[in-house]
Amino acid sequence: MAELKKAKTPFRFYTRIHLTELTGFKASNLLQLLELLKKVSGSCIYHHTHRFLQQHQYLSPEPPNDFAYWVREVLGEDELAEKLASIDTIQFSNIHSLREKIIQTIENYLKENPLAKLSFAREGEEFHFMKSISFILPTNFIAYDLKEFVEILKKITIDSIYFHVFEARLRLEKNTNDFSNWIESSLSDEELAREISRFDPYTYTLEDLRKTLVKIIENRISSI
Repeated sequence: MAELKKAKTPFRFYTRIHLTELTGFKASNLLQLLELLKKVSGSCIYHHTHRFLQQHQYLSPEPPNDFAYWVREVLGEDELAEKLASIDTIQFSNIHSLREKIIQTIENYLKENPLAKLSFAREGEEFHFMKSISFILPTNFIAYDLKEFVEILKKITIDSIYFHVFEARLRLEKNTNDFSNWIESSLSDEELAREISRFDPYTYTLEDLRKTLVKIIENRISSI
C-alpha cells in the first residue's frame, strides 16, 4: 500500500449539545399551522423535521415528520399527512426551501379540500412549535490523513457524526457534508468524496451510518 496523502488542512472533529425550547406559538387548525409555518424561525422547521432522527439515533433510520403526525393523529387529514410525510428531506440543501415545500403542500391541499379548514384540534392537542438550539464544541480529535480520519470516526460520538453529516448539509446550508468537503478540498480525492456524498444518510441509523462511512473509507485506503 502506498503512503497515504497528507491533507492540506487537517480535519478537526466537532460535536454539539442540543437543547429544545418552546416558542409559545401553537396552532389549532391547518390555517393557523400554515400562517405560523411562514413566520417561525428556521430552527423550528429544523426541529420538527429532524426531531426523531436526533432523539432515536439507534431506532429510527427514517425521520418522521412532526407536521405529518399531527395532521393525521389530531386533525384526521390522512391524505395531507401522507403528502407531508412523503416530502424527501434529503432533496433540500437549506431550511428555506424545505419550509416552502411544506407550505406549498398544505396550501395546495386546502385549495382542493376547503372543508379541511374546519378541522380543529381538541383542547390540549394543539400543535406547539418548538425550536432547536445547538451549541457547537471542538473535540480533541484531528485527522491528517484518511487512516487517522477513519480511526477517529470509529470512536467519536454519534453527536459528532450528526453534526458533520446532517447539520452541515441542511441547517448550515452547505451543499454537501463536512466529510466529503474535506476529502475533496484537502485530500483532492474527488472519487471518495462523491461516493460519500452520494448515499442517503436519512435511510440509516447513526450507528449504521458510522459503519457505512468506515467501510467506504477503509475500502478506499486498501485500494491506494
